[in-house]
Amino acid sequence: MQTQIKEGFQTFKSIFIGMGITLRHFFQPSVTIQYPEVRDVLPAGARSKLFVNIDDCIGCNLCARACPVNCIDIETVKATADIDLGKTSTGNPKRLWVTQFDIDMSKCMYCDLCVHPCPTNCIYMVQEYEYSEFDRKNLIFKFSDLTPDKVIEVKEKLVKETEEKNREKELAQQKKDQEKEKDAGKTGE
Repeated sequence: MQTQIKEGFQTFKSIFIGMGITLRHFFQPSVTIQYPEVRDVLPAGARSKLFVNIDDCIGCNLCARACPVNCIDIETVKATADIDLGKTSTGNPKRLWVTQFDIDMSKCMYCDLCVHPCPTNCIYMVQEYEYSEFDRKNLIFKFSDLTPDKVIEVKEKLVKETEEKNREKELAQQKKDQEKEKDAGKTGE
């Protein structure tokens, strides 16, 4: 009988404590945010949408290698000798055309691991959290600013330059071989 009274007392005590908390909050002003009209400010360091400043990207591929879910696709083409791509805002020279820089945000787990290895700080999280879509294909963000025609032109130019260098190497090797044969012929006489 005594335990039942104790348990009953504990029950009423916990109910009164809970109701006291409820009444205290009942008379305080509401903290509800009217979402579409009023937007909450995200705290510093909040992880949300990835953004790439493609003008600062050197195509090093470090962010794609650091990504644990492989949501970053980067394709680069080496710049030819006659073109100067300039420098990034941090002073690093650009030697590669970034022909493709895609981030699939439907795969992204917002871990922020791709941000830290970037030597030019061109990839970072922005304070945007409203990018829901009905189709997953719309969650693939393309950051490369090259047109498909320009990509083809850059690739063809690199192939031509590579073929030309290979021909020059072959000619130089043939010349060396001919000189060796002449020297071998002179010593053999």
